[in-house]
Formats: sequence, structure tokens, C-alpha cells
Amino acid sequence: MEKNFKRTTITSALPYANGPVHIGHLAGVYVPADIYARYLRLKGRECLFIGGSDEHGVPVTIRARKEGITVQEVVDRYHNLIKDSFERFGISFDVYSRTTSATHHKLASDFFRKLYDEGKFIEQVSEQFYDEQTGHFLTDRNIRGECPRCHAPEAYGDQCEKCGATLSPEELINPYNAETGNPLVKKPTKHWYLPLDKDQQWLEKWILEDHKEWRSNVYGQCKSWLDGGLRPRAVTRDLDWGIPVPIEGAEGKVLYVWFDAPIGYISNTKELCDAHPELGSWEKWWKDPETRLVHFIGKDNIVFHCIVFPAMLKAHGDYILPDNVPSNEFLNLEGNKISTSKNYAVWLNEYLDELPGRQDELRYVLTANAPETKDNDFTWDDFQARCNNELVAVYGNFVNRALQLTQKYYEGRVPECGELNDYDKETLAEFCDVKSRLEQLLEGFKFREAQKERPISPSLSNPSCPSAVSA
Repeated sequence: MEKNFKRTTITSALPYANGPVHIGHLAGVYVPADIYARYLRLKGRECLFIGGSDEHGVPVTIRARKEGITVQEVVDRYHNLIKDSFERFGISFDVYSRTTSATHHKLASDFFRKLYDEGKFIEQVSEQFYDEQTGHFLTDRNIRGECPRCHAPEAYGDQCEKCGATLSPEELINPYNAETGNPLVKKPTKHWYLPLDKDQQWLEKWILEDHKEWRSNVYGQCKSWLDGGLRPRAVTRDLDWGIPVPIEGAEGKVLYVWFDAPIGYISNTKELCDAHPELGSWEKWWKDPETRLVHFIGKDNIVFHCIVFPAMLKAHGDYILPDNVPSNEFLNLEGNKISTSKNYAVWLNEYLDELPGRQDELRYVLTANAPETKDNDFTWDDFQARCNNELVAVYGNFVNRALQLTQKYYEGRVPECGELNDYDKETLAEFCDVKSRLEQLLEGFKFREAQKERPISPSLSNPSCPSAVSA
């Protein structure tokens, strides 16, 4: 039985502050999240739409080394660029903050410390990849090698960009340092782990039995992980950039970005509510059982948002769990995979500069091509065709004709409704269920179908619809 919630907390995946936002990000996460937030507001429902930049982890450190500047300079530049791009495009965040904020550092540290003090972690010395020539332990994103699934030669230690498989460095064939090409050795180091294996039973029930309504790609990926058996996952790393692990004996170690980043949703909410007391306490949005939590993400983040983050929240004990995680697949560009590292993308900031005032056209096309059930493709030919054939020829022509006829026959004023003839009644009957069907699709996160929603045949319309019978 569906539960009625008083309010909704909407989060969208935090983009890495190591480069601009591209159309794949928009189609996969931000446009659908924005549609849903705008819909809830129009319905008069209480909601918050939370966004922010992920400024820790390896991608930003790699960018800094490539450019010969500090990591802080990198995240400052791209956080501001991303935030400005979202504002210009019209993504209606209630807050867009960052994980380098003082609020986030404190909340993430306190979160870790609570779990540590309550014995929720396990301490373990493990063999991890180490570059003897540079004298550094390597994070998953620093490591490349041959993918064991599709045998792509340059898969990352956490994911293969070609086949989308989630990986661990140990699975790679012939791993090497992604930056230097140096071969790697194993060296012991101590870290703290979240024992996900202890969460196996409740996660199976919570996901596989209680959330069968989740999208098939989300449900399927979670089931695959659960069927394979969960294992402890490190929450700390050997890095010099990030949130320091707040315990003795952890010098030179920081919170792993996958642990720190989702807490950014919470800290950004706190930052917003602290600045706007009329919204109530941030805890209302994260701890009240009458609040619905919805995560909008791409498919590469399914495991973190459906298994790992819920396990963190459950371990803490005070937080609600996500009610739905409407994850999209990937959007390709002209038949090829979009890649930030290879600079192959349509960057949002460049689109806004080169095509000013064309935000809605891009929003329309990305929604029409939304990769909701499978990977989809963006092409400039399709963009042009949809703009010309649908927005201009269909919608534009309809509005133009209505305005022209109103001007010609009614002096530019919408006439009062008189007695309706049979044709009028039939036309109104076609539209009587559009609003309710549209709302059903939006409630079910089927945004592509909602945009395509058309009037149905009068013979199929609801005979009890007021607009069909009141005439």
C-alpha cells in the first residue's frame, strides 16, 4: 500500500568538480529531477531540491596535477562554472553547495565518528596497489587495466566506461598507474570498513521485496549485487585531499569519497535550512518518517545510492531511507560514449554561450531522448529535426493559429464560452483525461512518456469527465 508523505526531499547526484557539466549529466539526472521538483511545487506539495558539487576524490586531484595548479583552485573553478551553468539553464535547485564547505566537513566527520564510536566499522590491514616510483598508494580511479568483462584495455579500477561494469582494482588484468603508466605492487595499509555483509539480509528484504516498483535497471543491478553476496567496503583512503579521518592513528588518511559525497546531500540541506529557518530544521527533511526521500542518479551510481548509502543511514540509526531511486541509463553522443576525460561531450556552458536563449529546446530534446530504460543517443540531426518538426511545426503552428484566429475574429480577446455544438463537445472529451494521465506518468517518473502525452480518442474518454458531460 502506497504511503502518503507530508513532504519530499529530492536529491540529484553531485557532479565532480573536475570539469563542466555535459548533456549526458542533464539527460541522466538533472532535467528529470528538475521536472519532478517543478511538478511537486505546482501541485502545492512541500519539497526541497538539493544539489551540490562533489569536490573530493581522485578526479579533481588528477586534474590539478595535469594543470599544475592546486586542487582547491580546480574545485573552485569548476564548482563556480557548474553552479553558473545550472542557474543559466534553469535547474531550480533550492540549494547548490559543495563538499568543501565547513558545514559538510563537520557533518561528515561527525557521521563517521558516531559510527566509529558505536563499533559499526571493522579495522583491517590489507594489501593495496602502490606505485614504488612515486611513493603513493593508488585509489581505484588512479588505476587502469584491462576490463575482465569486455576486455577494454583502459578500464578504471572502479568502473569500465565501455561496458559500464562496476569493478574493483583486483579484478583488472595487468593494472597500472593511470597517470604515469608505472606498474604496481601490493603494500599493506590499515583502513576502516563498513561491513556490508552484515546488511545482506535486511537489504534483500527492503529492496527485493519492499521495492519491486523500482525501475527494472535499478532493481536488476541491486539484485545482481545482492545475489553475489555483499562484502565489507573501505570508508577511508590514503590521500592528501579530502576530509581527514577524525580518529587517532589515521594520520594521512581521508574519508573515502563514496562515503563522504552522499552525506553532502544532508549537509547541503542543513546549510539551506540554517539560512532559511522558515523551512524548518534540516532534520525534518532527513529524519522524519513522513518525509519521502528520492534520489535522481545515473546508472553508475545505483549501488552507492541503493545499497551502500542506505547501509550507512541504517547504521547511523536516525535517518530515513530512500523511497525511490529513479536512475537513468547513459546518453551517448553521435553513437559514441560521452567522456569527460577524452573531452568528448556537448558541454552545457558552451551550449549556453553559443546558443543563447535556447535552454527549453535542449530540455525538450533531452526529455524526448531520455535514457530511462536503455542507453539512448543524442545527435545534432535529431536535435534540429525535433526543433523544426515538433516545436515549430506542431506546437508553434498551433499557438500561432490560435492567436491569429483570436485576433481576427475576436479582437484579440478570448471569447466567452457560449453554447457548445457537438464538435466542441467531442473536442473537449478528447482532453478530459490528459491532466490525470499526465500526473500519473510524472508520479511514476516516466517523464519521456509524459512529454509525449496526447489526447485519446473520444470513444475511449472517461464518460464521467466533467468537461465531457457538462456541456
